[in-house]
Amino acid sequence: MDISSVFFAIVTIVAVVSALLVVTCKNPINSALSLVLTFFCLATYYVMLDAPFMAAIQIIVYAGAIMVLIVFTIMLLNIRVDANKKSAHQLVLGSVTGVATLLLAGLLLTRGKLAEPVCNITTEMINQQGHTQLIGKVMFTEFLLPFEVTSILLLAAMVGAVILAKRKLS
Repeated sequence: MDISSVFFAIVTIVAVVSALLVVTCKNPINSALSLVLTFFCLATYYVMLDAPFMAAIQIIVYAGAIMVLIVFTIMLLNIRVDANKKSAHQLVLGSVTGVATLLLAGLLLTRGKLAEPVCNITTEMINQQGHTQLIGKVMFTEFLLPFEVTSILLLAAMVGAVILAKRKLS
């Protein structure tokens, strides 16, 4: 067993434990911090797959911006969790959903076909041009329409948030 396999195993254990803590923590802030650790583990996987741009985006967008929004929302809403108020049907429904998701993921991993590359990018092209340039070229040529639609959706969400905030202040 080489060092990369040992490192992968350690990162996987940390990712699974932190993901379990996201679900089981009673304090929402602790749960959010566990989610940040899970995001860092995902970024480590990207680095191990030789995709440093995706790792940086994972850290900047998810562990940075999205988690700041989640933590601010938790703090602003002042969420209080009563851990003793769990009914039996919630536990059964959650357990059945979790087991079904686990079985479906296992079935997909063992019998599913892995996604094939969409374009003809080779390792030599990545080494010559770099990840960022190739991602930008594909994003702004082949995937320009979905990129622009996403921009319009984000703009609409920002306008809606401003309108809702103004109504609340008035």
